Amino acid sequence: MNTQRNEHAYRLHQQQDVGFIDELPYLSANGFVSIVGAGPGDPDLLTMAAHNRISQADIVVYDRLVSQPILDLIPSSTLRFYVGKRCGMPSLNQDSINEILKDCGRKGYRAVRLKGGDPFVFGRGGEEALALKEANIEFEVIPGITAALGCSSSALIPLTHRKVARSVTFVTGNVVSGALPAWSSLIAQGQTLVCYMGLEKSLEIQSGLVQAGLSASTPVAIIGKGCSAEEEVYTFELSQLNQIAEQLRGLSPALMIIGEVVSIRQQLVDIAKEYSQDELLVSAP
Repeated sequence: MNTQRNEHAYRLHQQQDVGFIDELPYLSANGFVSIVGAGPGDPDLLTMAAHNRISQADIVVYDRLVSQPILDLIPSSTLRFYVGKRCGMPSLNQDSINEILKDCGRKGYRAVRLKGGDPFVFGRGGEEALALKEANIEFEVIPGITAALGCSSSALIPLTHRKVARSVTFVTGNVVSGALPAWSSLIAQGQTLVCYMGLEKSLEIQSGLVQAGLSASTPVAIIGKGCSAEEEVYTFELSQLNQIAEQLRGLSPALMIIGEVVSIRQQLVDIAKEYSQDELLVSAP
C-alpha cells in the first residue's frame, strides 16, 4: 500500500459510517474491486487468490459471516468496513453496499468485498458484480468454498452417495416476501436438501416437507459454526426439526441438511474414532 493510501486507511480505520467514503481522496491509479469468497470460516480453506487479494487490499468491505481468524489476516493498515446483515437487526441495504463498492473503485482503491462462503451462492455477489459492471468499475470474482460443501465435509456428511443420493439442492430459508420453495419439487427420491439460514423457518420447513410427502423419519442434521473449533453437529428426524431448532435459535451461522445421507455420518464418525484410537496405540511408547 502506498503512503497516501496508508495514511488515510489508518486514520479512518475504525469508522463505520457510510460517509467515510466521502473523505477518501481520489488516487491516480485505476480502482479495482475483488469480490472474494472467504469460505466457511477456516483460514486453511481460503484459496491462494483470496489470501493474496486480502493481503494487498486498500479497503476490505466484509460481511457478518466472515470469521475472526480470516479477519485477522487483513493487514493492520487496511481500512475495514463492516456491512453485515442479521435478521431483524438494522443494517445497510444492498443499494448502499453497492454504492460503497462503486465509490471505492471510482476513487482508485483496491477494494476487497469479502463474503462468507462463495459470493455467488446466496451471497448477492451477482448483484454487486452487475452494479460494478453498470458503473464501468473493473472487478473480478474469487470463488470460495460454500458452506454446504465445507460444513458437510467437516461434519462427515456426504451430500451425494452412491445408492443413497444422486442429486443435491441448495435452498435458503431467508426468503423474499415470505415465499418458501415449492416443497414437492424438493423431495424426489435420492435427493439431498441443504437449507441455508433455515433455523428461523424450521416450522414451515418441517410442515412443508411432510405435507409434500417426505417421511417424518427422514434424517436431518443441523451444523452450527461449521469448519471451526466450535463446530456443533446435531442429528435427528424430520419430525423433531422445529422442536430442536427452537432450542438452537442462537446458533449462528447454522446449516441444515435433510436426507438419507445424514445417516452415513455415524458410520464415518465411528470409523474416525477407531482410526484415532489406532493412532494413539501405534504412537504409544
